[in-house]
Amino acid sequence: LVVIELCYSMFLARKAIRSQTSKKNSLIKQQFTYLSSKRNIAGVIRSDFPDIDIPNTTIPEYIFENFLTYPNKIAVECSLTEKKFTFDEVLCKSRNLSGALRQKLKLNPGDVVAVLLPNMPDYPICVFGSLMASLKVTTINPIYTPTEISVQLEDTNVKALFTLMEHVPKAQASMKLTHRRVPIIGIKMREADTVAEGAIDMREFVNTKTDIQDFPSADSNDTALLFYSSGTTGLPKGVELTHRNIISNVMQSSDPRVRMFQEATAERQDVVPVIVPIFHIFGFSSVLLVHLHKMCKMVTMPKFDAHPFVELLARHQPHILMLVPTIVNFMAKEPLVKKEYLESVRFVLAGGGPLTASDLENLSHKVANNVAVNQGYGLTETSPAVFMPSIRTRKLGTRGSVGELLSNTSVMLRKADNSDIIITSPNEPGELFVKGPQVMKGYYNRPEENKGAFLNGWFKTGDLAYYDENKLFFVTERLKELIKVKGYQVSPAELEGLLREHPDVLEAAVLGVPHERYGEAPTAYVIPRPNRNINIDNIHMYIAERAANYKHLVGGIQITDNIPKTASGKILRKELRKKYMEEIS
Repeated sequence: LVVIELCYSMFLARKAIRSQTSKKNSLIKQQFTYLSSKRNIAGVIRSDFPDIDIPNTTIPEYIFENFLTYPNKIAVECSLTEKKFTFDEVLCKSRNLSGALRQKLKLNPGDVVAVLLPNMPDYPICVFGSLMASLKVTTINPIYTPTEISVQLEDTNVKALFTLMEHVPKAQASMKLTHRRVPIIGIKMREADTVAEGAIDMREFVNTKTDIQDFPSADSNDTALLFYSSGTTGLPKGVELTHRNIISNVMQSSDPRVRMFQEATAERQDVVPVIVPIFHIFGFSSVLLVHLHKMCKMVTMPKFDAHPFVELLARHQPHILMLVPTIVNFMAKEPLVKKEYLESVRFVLAGGGPLTASDLENLSHKVANNVAVNQGYGLTETSPAVFMPSIRTRKLGTRGSVGELLSNTSVMLRKADNSDIIITSPNEPGELFVKGPQVMKGYYNRPEENKGAFLNGWFKTGDLAYYDENKLFFVTERLKELIKVKGYQVSPAELEGLLREHPDVLEAAVLGVPHERYGEAPTAYVIPRPNRNINIDNIHMYIAERAANYKHLVGGIQITDNIPKTASGKILRKELRKKYMEEIS
């Protein structure tokens, strides 16, 4: 501990020297930026917040900078098992893991490791320890099938994998599909769990210090994380996020005008449940990292379930709730969620999908009158936050808005049907383009798709948005084809590919349709092969065996003899959606 404190003091000293030498110039730059940002120049809209200085450091170095202030406070605790780690334990275990990965597994800087875990206290240690070893981390949904997991393992050339002991057989089946064997580090959910055959016990890596020489940290512009997203179209692909991308967004989200937390003191500590999956950028960056950095107590929930969620609210009395739309609607309608369980809540923020003003209003009836119930906006490709509700947003009381543009960020709106026309006035919708330090490095090993994702350095979100006279933004609908099911992204192309592999299916088209519980649900139109009869129940079972449950065709399966397409073979989903609406009406 003394050695860690000494190293930490030296780090702070170097940081202070750099800060002092640039402080004056930075102040002038911020003042100039703030004044000039109020102008709308040729449709480019800059944040009204002063720019922030982003340090040249790594994610662990930045997140750990406050950990020794209150080393014995609880950093992360499991709501189900009560397993917990202090800030000091997270720091030490991460450092031990870093050494073990290098010495015992012989991993080299730039190698990719996968984390196949539910939300649990060990999750941040797996990520921090890997990043401290200058490795890249890719996160995988733990409910994926071996087929789905193998695609990501192969695409990233994974060299090691972290998972629960109970998921080791599934991980091994995934490896078999890639025709490779890599070390699997197993983690116990409960102490009584047994070590799975063929797995390395995580405790061997985190509880013992490894005698290995330190080496220079990664550069802040190096890729740190590979979150998988379908982007605006197509099959899932790795989104390359650098240390700088993530740190930028943590700092932007911590701006005094938008932040929700209160920094920890000796007497108090904010409690923040981690309900949104950490394998998703919203759960990882906006929920976990932002609040760990300010020493909040993170309470993880392995998976959402009504009764354990209500117990978490009653027992832990959280101060901040960051949720996906389906949970917002659940809380508003579920009698089990009593008003007294929410007395400690100061903020509710929804992300991962759009909510209407009435959705937000419904939940506001269950919380205290002074509690803000708002939504923000972001994407995997933007680390994720672009807009967040601010103090001014809350004072104006504008429901349905995603808030204000974060610091260091610029946006523009272009006509959806003619991207050459830039929108320069309020209340006129257009496709949203973003530029800022939180915008991804690019899609992993996808040079052609990177070309289509950017226009003159601006990231194309594929979403339709507008701003009002108060410069508050509203995201109205997605231009892209992705389906949002319970906050998860579902790629139509992926499901269409699976359907076309079925022996009875000739062609298939998938689209998202409204669903009362899930927000959206996938529905499929299928053309039978000649002289074949399609059994709909059989198709449902076929998809269930090959895809995670949120990708199941809950919206139904329709047998058709024609799928509308363009001359180039692109499915006309608008026509299909029109057909669907006519059928249900």
